[in-house]
Amino acid sequence: MGMTMSEKILAKASRRSEVKAGEIVWVKVDIAMMHDLLGPWLVDGAFKRLGGKLFDKEKVVVVSDHCTPPATVHQADILKCTRDWARLQELSYYYEFEGPCHQVIAEHGHVRPGRLILGTDSHTCMAGGLGAFATGIGSTEMVGVLLTGETWLKVPETIKVIWEGKLPEGVYSKDIVLKTIKDLGHAGATYQTLEFSGTAIEGLSIDDRFVLSNMAVEAGAKTGLIKTDEKVIDYLRSRGITEEIELIHSDPDASYSRVLQYNASELEPQVACPHEVDNVHGISAVEGISVDQVYLGSCTNGRISDLRTAAEILKGKKVSKNIRCLVVPASQHIWMEANKEGILDVLTEAGCIVNMPSCGACGGFTSGVIGAGEVVMSSSNRNFRGRMGSPNGEVYLGSPATVAATAIEGRIADPRNYLMKEVY
Repeated sequence: MGMTMSEKILAKASRRSEVKAGEIVWVKVDIAMMHDLLGPWLVDGAFKRLGGKLFDKEKVVVVSDHCTPPATVHQADILKCTRDWARLQELSYYYEFEGPCHQVIAEHGHVRPGRLILGTDSHTCMAGGLGAFATGIGSTEMVGVLLTGETWLKVPETIKVIWEGKLPEGVYSKDIVLKTIKDLGHAGATYQTLEFSGTAIEGLSIDDRFVLSNMAVEAGAKTGLIKTDEKVIDYLRSRGITEEIELIHSDPDASYSRVLQYNASELEPQVACPHEVDNVHGISAVEGISVDQVYLGSCTNGRISDLRTAAEILKGKKVSKNIRCLVVPASQHIWMEANKEGILDVLTEAGCIVNMPSCGACGGFTSGVIGAGEVVMSSSNRNFRGRMGSPNGEVYLGSPATVAATAIEGRIADPRNYLMKEVY
């Protein structure tokens, strides 16, 4: 019997030729990633008590993103603690004010196919878009990883999600993953790997693949993986990675716990409604719901392709006078690229407010949280109560195109009305 991508990567990490789903294995970690909110200010006490020596400072990456820029003294203290700790440990890789950690570690070349990446954030699984087994762990568990470079994992079973065909105009990878989560349920893939495959997935850019892997955890998955190909190599080369890159895929006779099959050409824009990410409906069922704010950004959908799509819809138009439209590029690099292309001019002329790259309002931390009774349409990844501010607010999730169309109308709108050359 062949092995899945998960089994292959964890076999390599455990220095074994073969592992099978359900086994408990001791693994060596390639990258240990922490961010400010669940990083040094939480782990330092136990870390010191247990010896205080990193297993390998070149394999530890710290990114300050959740509290940037700090909106309170407490947040400023967290950032100072994080900064000081990184300096004291003489880390080679500390990033601040560059954007959400998942995007930053990919851009800086820390994510490679076949690597085992553990991070103190549940959306660490985004790295699966480049073929890494990446998953979130708690701060306490991270202490052990920092000291030893090892931990144990149960090898997960894999759910294979096959999307064949071509996506229609106005439909995106965000719609693919929302439909998948709807069918699985928010806990339907608990401690399993979601492996996305099929011609529709192969046709996606790396930007779009990141969306699928990022949101795998919203179905409870341990990680989200996509077969690596030449697009992965091209992406890594663009990030300055020159060494040989291993391409990883599941064996043809690998065993799966479940297989889901879809026709991408039949998909319409999807919207996750309050207050669960699996409460998903087609755009036709929710069109017309009024909103107070739209949010374009996050580590899920704040990449350059997302900003280009929004700019295509908003160019020459105006944001509804009744709402606020916040734009948060997923990294400093993307912000600069969008600025160079004139995208930020298009968005600001339409009435958008462009903020610096950070986790910001996505997690309800800074820069645009919502108040009681307010409704937001967001391109981010979660919509539970209080996620973006008041627990009495409501969060809808959709693609950047759906967000942009909603910004124009001030109510949930079908992006196909702005993108399709012919509407049938």
